[in-house]
Amino acid sequence: MGSTPLGSTPEPLRVAAVFLTMGDRPAELHRAITSVTGQLGEPVEVVVVANGVPAPDVPDGVTVVTLPANAGIPGGRNAGLAAASADIVMFVDDDGWLPRPTTAERLRDLFAEDPRLGIVSFHIVDPESGVTQRRHVPRVRVGDPNESSEVTTFLGGAAAIRQAVFDDVGTFPAAFFYAHEETDLAWRALDAGWRIRYDADCVLCHPATSPARHSAYFRLNARNRVWLAKRNLPKPVAAAYLATWVALTLARTRTISGLSAWSSGLLEGLRTPCGRRKPIAWRTVWRMTRLGRPPLV
Repeated sequence: MGSTPLGSTPEPLRVAAVFLTMGDRPAELHRAITSVTGQLGEPVEVVVVANGVPAPDVPDGVTVVTLPANAGIPGGRNAGLAAASADIVMFVDDDGWLPRPTTAERLRDLFAEDPRLGIVSFHIVDPESGVTQRRHVPRVRVGDPNESSEVTTFLGGAAAIRQAVFDDVGTFPAAFFYAHEETDLAWRALDAGWRIRYDADCVLCHPATSPARHSAYFRLNARNRVWLAKRNLPKPVAAAYLATWVALTLARTRTISGLSAWSSGLLEGLRTPCGRRKPIAWRTVWRMTRLGRPPLV
């Protein structure tokens, strides 16, 4: 954005929202879109990506991008990003919604106040129980989900990202297809000097779920952790990171089928190319450590 003439009012930051859909939740998608178009302040641009499915019925004014095949979550988000024209892009799961009409205005204020704020991770709340799942707070020591803090990663389907971050470090890694694409982007952003904030006042309602509900979860989770380390971490840190996750997975996984799929993904990650490799600086490793989450867990 250019400089503002002396005495004039700065232009409000433009906000867009990107939704991915597989065409199986039309009522939920409509609710999600309505929660965004009902935001106070300047209108929010809405982009819906039909990820390998026919274009859904959407309200007037909503941009629809139809992909010929399922490009995965990061590929779908990249397609939505390319269609948006905004300073801040929200990525929201199609079965989630913004219960507060002030969220877009809060995002404008947060990003305007801190030019190095690159990503805001939302506070996800189950609408039935009012509970926030542990995995939805991007801190090792979760603490109180109602407290905001600076963090080192974010939730991909409940976040807002400054367009300048993508211009600086690139988009989501499409080859990941599902799992850990947010962390890959987060580590690159941190290494470039951007800040990530978990903001408890940016609330997203989303039903409590388990990531293991996806059939390919165990394989892609393991493969992408290896790719994440190979792409982004200094070799000693990468080895320690993978050793930590091998130990944690062996301790946590309760089914033989899950362990078998996870082992297959681990070997796939070790044997296959991960794309570009650009290790983060040691100063970034130290910065993440000071923030309470070294790139080991």
